[in-house]
Amino acid sequence: MKKVFRFLGLVLLAALIYYGFDTYPKLDLISGFSSKSVASGYFLDNRSLEVIEKGDNDIDMIDLAENNINEKEKFAEASVYGLKTRKAIFREGLGAVLVNDDYDATKPYLVPKRSKPDNITPFPYGNADPKDTVFSTVDYKKLNTTVANAFDRKGEKKLRTRSVVVIYKNKIIAEKYADGFTKNSRILGWSMTKSLTATYFGILEKQGKFDINKPAPIPEWQNDERRNITTSDLLHMNSGLEWEEDYEKISDVTRMLFLDEDMTRSQLVKPAAFKPNTHWNYSSGTTNLLSGILRKQFKTHQEYLDFWYSALIDKIGMNSMLVEADMKGNYVGSSYAWATPRDWAKFGLLYLHKGNWNGEQILDEKWITYASTPTNTSNGRYGAQFWLNTSGHFPDASKDMIYCNGYQGQMVAIFPSKDLVIVRMGLTEEPEFDFNGFLRDITNSVK
Repeated sequence: MKKVFRFLGLVLLAALIYYGFDTYPKLDLISGFSSKSVASGYFLDNRSLEVIEKGDNDIDMIDLAENNINEKEKFAEASVYGLKTRKAIFREGLGAVLVNDDYDATKPYLVPKRSKPDNITPFPYGNADPKDTVFSTVDYKKLNTTVANAFDRKGEKKLRTRSVVVIYKNKIIAEKYADGFTKNSRILGWSMTKSLTATYFGILEKQGKFDINKPAPIPEWQNDERRNITTSDLLHMNSGLEWEEDYEKISDVTRMLFLDEDMTRSQLVKPAAFKPNTHWNYSSGTTNLLSGILRKQFKTHQEYLDFWYSALIDKIGMNSMLVEADMKGNYVGSSYAWATPRDWAKFGLLYLHKGNWNGEQILDEKWITYASTPTNTSNGRYGAQFWLNTSGHFPDASKDMIYCNGYQGQMVAIFPSKDLVIVRMGLTEEPEFDFNGFLRDITNSVK
């Protein structure tokens, strides 16, 4: 019997040692994710710590973190079993940011200038509630049933949808929110932010200030093979640069989001693994590099900060939106835009209307074509920071659908042939949430 207990003891010890070696290096990421999530959810959307921990942070390993909020000094901290404490501070105008021990929170920082919201004009061109409109071409019974079925019934925690907004011919024809969320709730779009970041290059091109087909303006690349990478290659995730996008371990993307001070350089320093335009590789680092390229188009950091809002976000009335910045003040263009579902829908409408917003052409129509044309190495799945359905990934949705896609099933789906935009925000992806059936049934409810 003693031998049995001794053997079991050795097995347990080995398991603990393995767990320690495997998990300890991840603690920075666990406590980093948790503290950043708490700071953003609490200070940007007024969510309680309980709601954040049971919702946003209810993720394997992340739920090990213990969190606390300092409301007076506007920061959140998290640790795992008292180890690896990470701190995320909230900066008004720039959102929450994970900081390291070298970060000086007392140092003044620049914030973007914002326009005053139009709360009088009805949605979508203002923020007032839209006028009720009934379309004879809409099967409202089928539509409302589909939307209702996208949400969990009371006591369930499977679909985890937080909001659905359906826009047809510029009118909201269906809208629903989970308990605790409303039309005023800001929700993180995660990688939907990538589509936003790309749009600024379309705006600059229309203004005659940038050529995406020229080599990317990065001095560090001019003496090696990377000098041939164009901005268009970056927009298509087709640069050939090394990058590992794996959220299950310590990888390029997790180091960038939870450790790097300047996220615009995380991809910049990577060597070439392939020739440009020969190998598609999804990379959040690439999008933050694009944010860095945008920064270099302006003489001052203030101009860069303002441009994101004056040229697009506030210009089309996405006044709830806030894009968070890294420690150096660069917008995290890969991942960190927060907005209400209605404002996310406005972004979809801009692309649905081929770059025209209430009579003003913000983007050339050719940019919409460019963004929605598959890059030649993505199997028809990806354009310029937009996902595509060209190859029928969603077999029952029309192939002209383009969409913004984010972690945990954030989606802005645009259907030009249906004059339709569908927004779904939540905490589950496929297969837990049946996007194909959801999109099929909504589009089929519109004749």
